[in-house]
Amino acid sequence: MLRFANPEFLWGMLIVPVFILLFLWVSRWKKRAFAALGDKKVVEAMVPQVSFSRPWLKFILFIAAFSMLIVGAADPQIGSKMEEEKKKGADLMILLDVSNSMLSQDMAPNRLENAKRALAQLIDNLHNDRIGIVVFAGEAYVQLPVTTDYSAAKLFLNTINTGMVPTQGTAIGAAIDMGMKSFDFKDGTGKAMIIITDGENHEDDAVAAAKNAAEKDVMVNVIGMGSEKGAPIPIFQNGKQAGFHTDSVGTTVISKLNEDMCKEITAAGRGVYVRATDANAGLNIVMGQIGKVQRKTYDSKSFKNFEDRFQFFLAVAFILLIVEFFISNRKSSRLSGLNLFEVKKT
Repeated sequence: MLRFANPEFLWGMLIVPVFILLFLWVSRWKKRAFAALGDKKVVEAMVPQVSFSRPWLKFILFIAAFSMLIVGAADPQIGSKMEEEKKKGADLMILLDVSNSMLSQDMAPNRLENAKRALAQLIDNLHNDRIGIVVFAGEAYVQLPVTTDYSAAKLFLNTINTGMVPTQGTAIGAAIDMGMKSFDFKDGTGKAMIIITDGENHEDDAVAAAKNAAEKDVMVNVIGMGSEKGAPIPIFQNGKQAGFHTDSVGTTVISKLNEDMCKEITAAGRGVYVRATDANAGLNIVMGQIGKVQRKTYDSKSFKNFEDRFQFFLAVAFILLIVEFFISNRKSSRLSGLNLFEVKKT
């Protein structure tokens, strides 16, 4: 398993495109400057020692060395030994609504971004509990199977958006059923769900799905996103807002939090319902309820004894910089006078 001890240094790779653009701009400027002097062949004959290809080679070596230095500074580490350990926790499945109505802006910047921020905080506070993510709109998909890899959970969370489920709608019941299929009921760990939605369910019987989950000792909790007043659903084109969704007669559609639906689901799922606000997504209350779920011991495999590998990247960077340093921008007088294909007249 590969990991970085100092992943924040990898942000330095963003400088690479800046270097490339700057080099291309300078190269283009030099090309125009030479073109302004006159005919290309005549100008090249006037400066025979100037090489037009070596600066490119030197730049490529420099970029490669810089990239190696950045990776080396991030300190890549390889797990050399996998160990199995005992952990005591519960299984938590997050069901996140990614329908277009979650883009409504009655919660700044919108409902979905608020939900993702809250989930990121939840993941940061987890210890031995396993977590999985299901995204849903008109259909439900497993975004992340149940795992203790919290880094992967946050990585997958960052990629979630409303465009990842092609069918629009809010099939909460299908999401609950998908979450149930993702659980391993043989290990005996306590299990719970957190549904984060605006409650606009138009696809299936979410209450029946929640009741079925509760019968199998899975607690179903709901965090409601949005307001009773509601807000229009924005339309985006090329990353910019281009208006709002309208109905068949041209009236702007207002998406409102359906608290009645949320409360019915939690009543059937023996959980709690919390209405989120901008300041508090309600996770503390829900997690307090989930804390009552019985924790059991399970086997977990993880890599131990991580070994540093930064020295290899730094060594390659050092070699590349030495090579780049000794490559001159000018042609070698010895090599330029050598013509292996010249035909001598006798």
